[in-house]
Amino acid sequence: MQNQPNNPLHGLSLEKIVTRLVEHYGWQGLYSEIRVNCFQKDPSVKSSLKFLRKTQWARDKVEALYIDTFC
Repeated sequence: MQNQPNNPLHGLSLEKIVTRLVEHYGWQGLYSEIRVNCFQKDPSVKSSLKFLRKTQWARDKVEALYIDTFC
């Protein structure tokens, strides 16, 4: 495992990122930041992870929001 001191997401799973964003913004707040239906219609961490793992542009936005919010 390589050390990545300049990567703020190093060591974080997508599940941890989504969970922390939901704790901070809530589902409605997260939807208002990133317009993705999985955050509004029947929101859950499981359904969000399924969508974000298949949709790179949405994952990029979630990761960027995490960095902007917590780093």
